[in-house]
Amino acid sequence: MSEPGASALPPGRPSRHGSVHQGVQQGPEETARTAACDVCRGRSVQDGLFSAVPENLSLDSSSFSSPPVNFLQELPSYRSVARRRTTIPARDKQSGALLKPTDSYSSHVEGGIAENLSSQSLRKYALNISEKRRLRDIQETQMKYLSEWDQWKRYSSKSWKRFLEKAREMTTHLELWRDDIRSIEGKFGTGIQSYFSFLRFLVLLNMVIFLIIFTLVLLPILLTKYKITNSTFVLIPFKDTDIQCTLYPISSSGLIYFYSYIIDLLSGTGFLEETSLFYGHYTIDGVKFQNFTYDLPLAYLLSTIAYLALSLLWIVKRSVEGFKINLIRSEEHFQSYCNKIFAGWDFCITNRSTADLKHSSLRYELRADLEEERIRQKIAGRTSEETIRIYSLRLFLNCIVLAVLAACFYAIYIATIFSQEHMKKEIDKMVFGENLLILYLPSIVITLANFITPMIFARIIHYEDYSPGFEIRLTILRCVFMRMATICVLVFTLGSKITSCDNGPCELCGYNQKLYPCWETQVGQEMYKLMIFDFIIILAVTLFVDFPRKLLVTYCSSWKLIQCWGQQEFAIPDNVLGIVYGQTICWIGAFFSPLLPAIATLKFIIIFYVKELSLLYTCRPSPRQFRASNSNFFFLLVLLIGLCLAIIPLTISMTRIPSSKACGPFTNYNTTWAVIPTTVSTFPSSLQSLVHGVTSEAFAVPFFIIICLVMFYFIALAGAHKRVVDQLREQLSLESRDKRYLIQKLTEAQQDLRPS
Repeated sequence: MSEPGASALPPGRPSRHGSVHQGVQQGPEETARTAACDVCRGRSVQDGLFSAVPENLSLDSSSFSSPPVNFLQELPSYRSVARRRTTIPARDKQSGALLKPTDSYSSHVEGGIAENLSSQSLRKYALNISEKRRLRDIQETQMKYLSEWDQWKRYSSKSWKRFLEKAREMTTHLELWRDDIRSIEGKFGTGIQSYFSFLRFLVLLNMVIFLIIFTLVLLPILLTKYKITNSTFVLIPFKDTDIQCTLYPISSSGLIYFYSYIIDLLSGTGFLEETSLFYGHYTIDGVKFQNFTYDLPLAYLLSTIAYLALSLLWIVKRSVEGFKINLIRSEEHFQSYCNKIFAGWDFCITNRSTADLKHSSLRYELRADLEEERIRQKIAGRTSEETIRIYSLRLFLNCIVLAVLAACFYAIYIATIFSQEHMKKEIDKMVFGENLLILYLPSIVITLANFITPMIFARIIHYEDYSPGFEIRLTILRCVFMRMATICVLVFTLGSKITSCDNGPCELCGYNQKLYPCWETQVGQEMYKLMIFDFIIILAVTLFVDFPRKLLVTYCSSWKLIQCWGQQEFAIPDNVLGIVYGQTICWIGAFFSPLLPAIATLKFIIIFYVKELSLLYTCRPSPRQFRASNSNFFFLLVLLIGLCLAIIPLTISMTRIPSSKACGPFTNYNTTWAVIPTTVSTFPSSLQSLVHGVTSEAFAVPFFIIICLVMFYFIALAGAHKRVVDQLREQLSLESRDKRYLIQKLTEAQQDLRPS
């Protein structure tokens, strides 16, 4: 932006305001096109204000009716600043500071680089090769005047940085599925590539969760069981508990049907119930080594807290990067249009069909922007009667959505109650299919609900008159809530059955010992069945729906029904919701089934290859594509919602429901969480006082106040940064007005100087 008056002229350019030559090599149309590109690129003030002026064309004061100073005062930026100074004097200093140009932008940058040559690498600066070479010569010259100690520090710092860069390059070659994901990125773009990268992240996350549980819980038991170390098991001491609460009937070992092993493998019952897969297997108090005793109940609880905290920190760390990009891209509509036109192409695409798909995607985004602008104008032009009518319709449709959700939740509740009441029948009284149906009834109802409700929501959203972008977000949000809430409904239904007896409250054991002698194991079996059934559905849909559909579309394309059906689309949101649903099951079930993360890791590995084959041979990419940055942030946000919903039932089960007295490491504790106060009571008195002080209200209230003050500080800092960003955007807008004004004046000057 230009400073008012003649001082706004950049130094060293007085000849730009001389006489106007007739030999012009660049027409006004080309000049306007160059200026428009400069506006969209956001070039600097000194490089942009006079870039519209041709090199061999200068402005003479005689060409205009006023001197150069008055001519500059006609610029829109000067008028805006003058108007602001007369209306809002308090902002005069801020506006002047923002609109004041530097004397030499390049010299300022070079000075800053010269000061930071010792600490920063030249690669981090956006300079051309000649400037980097010149700065490197300056750096070498400066090195000669340093002491030997300083020179050694410089060289050692450079060597260490080079070593770290080489190490990062080597680690990139060790990434899981690196070549496969790059191939997918090259053929289908960064949107679909982000889904497979997200799937790889879940594989690594579950692998780390399994290592945590294995190290803290399984490893000491295996070392003792197989006599690898000189250690022994510490049995749980007998406690004054009613004998009925300690009864845990084992499955009968009589005549076993041939399909019983299949049922046990699919449901987690029978021979799997007695393995280390489930909670009931770990019925010991600890492991006694030579110098210490390993507290298994404490380690079991800490492993659960550790994997939940690790998941939270890892997800937040990865989502912050996507949030920054989304925050930067929250631009105005004109800037969004410029980004789509000049920077919307995905240069990772090498396939012709994918390039055509990207073209159609850009056209779709532009049409969506125009549709959203039409919706905004329509909203602005609504009358009071139309506003009342549309809000009444939305209220009615949202009541329908709530009714659909309530019906699904009630169906899951009824199916869970029916399954739990009938699964205790003797296996010889049922046929194979009936028994399997009873065991998997809640999983079947949940899968049907997750399949039907998205189609209902997609139909309802069309009548609510939202913008296209908001329609997608609201539909996905409803589907996320539906998928996550079904798991919570199942867990809370099991919890209500566990804590209720036939005659009222369970006063003897605190839970329904007759139906659930080891309720943690049975909850783990339900999570295991959900995991296995979800995996079976994914494989079945791919093998028995997608592949036959591809064959029909390929070889029977002349049939009208097949043309209407079309080829299966690889919808990124639906696939993401599916794997987040599976990950939420893993988070909830890992406490009740410690080996479930290993099963989830193997499941996601197989899903990766199945989805890759499905994408390459049976599916086509969806025309409604996602950008990689938006996709990553959306995926992690949905995953974070799933983690928060998984923490709720786990917290309730560990703190509110009494632990089983017949199995597990917490048989001598009223609840799972009771092991923490018991462990703290064994600390020295000074450490106990410290722990009690940190967990008391006297510490919590000041800590909460300090956290609120820090939060308010960062909110105020973010508001100040936002105001600066708004001022810079206004500065760019004023610069574009100045360019258009100069182009207009140049065009008028050229027309006046043409021979008549």
